[in-house]
Amino acid sequence: MPTFDIIKEVKPTKTFRVASVIGKFDLQSENVIEHFKGDIDIPNEWQIGLIVGKSGTGKTTIAKQLFENAYITSYEYSAETVLDDMPKECTVEQITSAFNSVGFSSPPSWLKPYSVLSNGQKMRVDLARAILEKDELFVFDEFTSVVDRNVAQIGSFAMQKAIRKTNKKFIAVTCHFDVQDWLLPDWVFNTDTMTFQSFEGQKKNRPNIKFEIFNYGDKSIWKMFAKHHYLSHSHNNVANVFIATVNDEVAGFISILPFPHPKVKKVKRVHRLVILPDFQGAGIGLKLLNEIGKVYKKEDWRYRITTSSPSLVYALKKSNEWACLDFSRKKQSKSNLMNTKISSNHSANRITASFELK
Repeated sequence: MPTFDIIKEVKPTKTFRVASVIGKFDLQSENVIEHFKGDIDIPNEWQIGLIVGKSGTGKTTIAKQLFENAYITSYEYSAETVLDDMPKECTVEQITSAFNSVGFSSPPSWLKPYSVLSNGQKMRVDLARAILEKDELFVFDEFTSVVDRNVAQIGSFAMQKAIRKTNKKFIAVTCHFDVQDWLLPDWVFNTDTMTFQSFEGQKKNRPNIKFEIFNYGDKSIWKMFAKHHYLSHSHNNVANVFIATVNDEVAGFISILPFPHPKVKKVKRVHRLVILPDFQGAGIGLKLLNEIGKVYKKEDWRYRITTSSPSLVYALKKSNEWACLDFSRKKQSKSNLMNTKISSNHSANRITASFELK
């Protein structure tokens, strides 16, 4: 049980300006003293903790004092891609698996330097790196401080899912109380009141997400999503387009095409499925895919998707609602072998899986 009794004293040099302020405001001393005292009765079995409170209540001081070796404010990123900034001993498979687990599931973004990523993406990359590092415990200060609250909530939920799939322990330090319901911590220490609360053994449920789907006639909205698709920026304008919103913010895109089949009649296939980076990792893509599928199934259509996205393949294989029709590495055709240039979005040499909604 970490117990702390911290006295923090600042003794500024008595410059002219310091002396002026002391005199003007009739301060009794130029020394600034803060006292923080309390107990954090951490349970034996836990993975996620939260230290939360208003600014100036001692969050950072307490976290540094109790968890000095695990305390992280930021990592150093200097490589041309975030892939190469990950620990050197990790394989590409381990790195991409960690990226997918935290909801950083856009392969084009993996090839970017850290500096050009959005704040939401940076938050997820930091967590993926912490998961890949050897340390068992890591403490993030200023957690979700630089992202909007919708992104913070969805990101927190995605992160807690990723952490609970590992043997790591994570403590978030933040002034934002709204993340508690989404991070689903095993314990919380509130620095406003210096009180500790354990949720050990209690069932944890995230708040409901306001999720809506709209049939969208303006196909140009694809431009908002194109750069986030893992293979291609192109889109067939014949496809029927649907947009998903989360808490009234545009979050996802799906488009559907008829699938001509010599034997099977009335088949629809997913043409494009994209979830914006800030909303990845919370199951929104699978929710959108399933809801549209149910609409077509009611109209007696068969509903299929073929994908090479690792995170989506994993989710569909795990789902009882989908049947896997094919799972293989596509071989390059002879005609393509003859070509000197092959389109970057060709499926050759990638694991590709096909599924049908039951």
